[in-house]
Amino acid sequence: MVSNPMQRKARVSFLLGMLLMLVILGAVIALLFLQLKNYQDEEAAEKAASVDIYVLNTDVKSGQIITSDMLSRKTLLRTLIPADAIGDQTTLDNYSLQDKEGNSVVTQTNNGEATLYLQKDGRNIELQQEDTTDSYYIEENGQKEYVELSTIPVVAKVSMKQNTVLTRELITKGNNTISDDIRRQEYNVIVLPTQLQTGDYVDIRLTLPTGQDYIVVSKKEVTIPTVDGTDSAESMWINLSEEEILTMSSAIVDAFRIEGSKLYATTYTEPGLQNASTPTYSISAEAYSLLTTDPNILEEAKTALRNRYNVEQRQNINQNIQNSGETANENLNTKMQESITKTLEERQKYLEGLASEATTDNTTTE
Repeated sequence: MVSNPMQRKARVSFLLGMLLMLVILGAVIALLFLQLKNYQDEEAAEKAASVDIYVLNTDVKSGQIITSDMLSRKTLLRTLIPADAIGDQTTLDNYSLQDKEGNSVVTQTNNGEATLYLQKDGRNIELQQEDTTDSYYIEENGQKEYVELSTIPVVAKVSMKQNTVLTRELITKGNNTISDDIRRQEYNVIVLPTQLQTGDYVDIRLTLPTGQDYIVVSKKEVTIPTVDGTDSAESMWINLSEEEILTMSSAIVDAFRIEGSKLYATTYTEPGLQNASTPTYSISAEAYSLLTTDPNILEEAKTALRNRYNVEQRQNINQNIQNSGETANENLNTKMQESITKTLEERQKYLEGLASEATTDNTTTE
């Protein structure tokens, strides 16, 4: 059958249209393929330029222990993060604080205060630290159960906000090793900063009326005792070695005897980052003589005190004592008695508070 010219024209137009559609479709497919390849190349390049790191998922204070539950994993461009950002699993394992039995230690924040908990037997049990030894323990049925950690805690050097990229410069290993001569001492004769809180770190300094200022002991963590439900305004607890106790006693006597002197505490702004100051105070001749007779002072402490003993500096302090005249010993006796009275009063309030709590508990039980 011979087709007419109109049919041939329609068939040719149809074929041309199909061919054109195929060309356009091929161009579109080629363009999409090219875009997909470019996207894959960009994604590969971005992946090659990215790194997995850990960021904080909560705010952290300077000196606070960091546990693994406080960290989240993120992927960021390598150019946007510090070179020493922490991202490897081995390092993260160091934050997985556990006891010797494999129970994990986690952190919970209540009213702005971070508290450690031991996850044991399906429960979170508060992990506490003994004031006199710094040993960790939990309380079960009113009994202390000591906990031995498998690793040394990791501590923040500075205060950090949530989403801070964690780097090795921002952390340090805590050291809870306590020597045998460490004792918890209570003092109520030190002028305290107005906003001093439990957990702050301080230097104890002695300033004289002639302008000299000496560091007596350095970088001590403070505990403020609670009396009758209220933080004490005058007393503080710090852990001291035998030689530091001797040094503090000498400085207290000097402060009491010298008119216009002041024994006071200064607070570290970033205790995790700042190193301890070097003590500069020189003990009295009487205290110095104890070095050869006190068996509780370690040999290295004796050496440190001998090296620090400065005859010229001590003469300056003694001159200030002499300038106070006959009132020096009177001041010493008076202020010592005042210190004893303050301690007795706070002790009485503390005991009364315990008695009141016991009465309340008995009434509730009944």
